[in-house]
Amino acid sequence: MDSASIIAWSVLFGGIGIGYLTYGRRKKAVVPLCIGLSLLVFPYFMSSVSMLLIVGAILVAIPYFIKI
Repeated sequence: MDSASIIAWSVLFGGIGIGYLTYGRRKKAVVPLCIGLSLLVFPYFMSSVSMLLIVGAILVAIPYFIKI
């Protein structure tokens, strides 16, 4: 059950990361580009579902607060 949850959340955060990455490249915006790349990579290093959700939620929220 734990590994299935990690895979499902990783796919969700990866999809959001692809969206941020595409937006950042088209608009030449650094913050969404970096966040998109980190959303694609960080699930490989998480072994706990709770840490995956916490870090993922923080990364998804960063572009809303930092506008560069």
